[in-house]
Amino acid sequence: MTQPPLAPSIGWADFEKVELRAGTVLEVMEFPEARRPAWKLRIDFGPQIGERVSSAQITALYGKEDLVGQQVMAVVNFPPKQIGPFRSEVLVTGFHDEEGRVVLVRPERRVPNGAKLL
Repeated sequence: MTQPPLAPSIGWADFEKVELRAGTVLEVMEFPEARRPAWKLRIDFGPQIGERVSSAQITALYGKEDLVGQQVMAVVNFPPKQIGPFRSEVLVTGFHDEEGRVVLVRPERRVPNGAKLL
C-alpha cells in the first residue's frame, strides 16, 4: 500500500488544539444501517468528559468481546458527525494495515480515562 504525501507542517499550537484522549469501551452495539461494517461504541472518558459514543469501522479485526473493557484513543473535540441515524461524538483512531483493515491506537498500559496524549 502506498503512503500518501505528508501534509503541510503545523505548529505546536495547532497540535495542542487536538484533544486526543484515552477512554474505556463500555458497550459495543450493532450498526446495521452503516454503509460499511461498523460498531457503535459507548466509551467512558472519565469524569471531566464523561461517556461519548462513536461509530468505528473496526469489525474486520475486532469483535464485541474484544472491545469491551479495552482502552482506545479518540479525538474528543471534533464536532459530532451524523452517520445515518447515528450521531458519532468522538473519532476513535487507528491505522490501516496492509489489507486496509483498521488497527486501533491504544495505550500500551492502562491510563486514567480522559488522559490526554502528550
